[in-house]
Amino acid sequence: MRFTFGNTSSVLAPRSSQKPINKQRRTFIGGAAAALLASSLPMRADLESTPNDPFILLLHGIYQPVPAGGGPADNLGLTTVNLSDGSYSKTRIYPIFGVDGTNDQKKSIGTFYVQFNGYLCAYDLPGGSIAMTFFDPPPGAPDGFNAFVPFPDGAGGYYQEGTFELNITEATGIYAAFRGGHNHMVDRLHQLADGNFNEFCFCNISQYAFP
Repeated sequence: MRFTFGNTSSVLAPRSSQKPINKQRRTFIGGAAAALLASSLPMRADLESTPNDPFILLLHGIYQPVPAGGGPADNLGLTTVNLSDGSYSKTRIYPIFGVDGTNDQKKSIGTFYVQFNGYLCAYDLPGGSIAMTFFDPPPGAPDGFNAFVPFPDGAGGYYQEGTFELNITEATGIYAAFRGGHNHMVDRLHQLADGNFNEFCFCNISQYAFP
């Protein structure tokens, strides 16, 4: 699956109008599901050495391009992604459940990197980092699986809604046990009329492999 937002120039420069990224009809599972899961599970103290399995993050904020050569100096210690190759954009990460920082969910705890036209992404988190790859939808998958549904926002932009499944290819530090695990994303990406993208995506990250 390519987590395709369209041409990356739509993030670099404002546009007065823009077509929806994916014209296929898709089914969206509301982000409220992840929030309900978080509220129903017992809370764990904010101990940086013990991420919960699963833990839940929120990706939120306007995406910014990462210029070639402008990624983290140490590439977050990852080898399966190159965050300085010019193909990534980034936004902020907020804690929802089971990870350091949940005592103040209004404060960002890290940075999310994603290829707008590609399969790869990475999480820069307290105590370590994680690299992931988006799955292709399996044969017979229903509409809305690993793809977006565009809905006009009434202001010249679009809400891009969908769910995505990812494989954890690499994990460092306190997240090392999550290597080979799974991330279930519930995404509502707002494609603004000016061409920018405002992310709002719940990530349910666990150690079990995707079926």
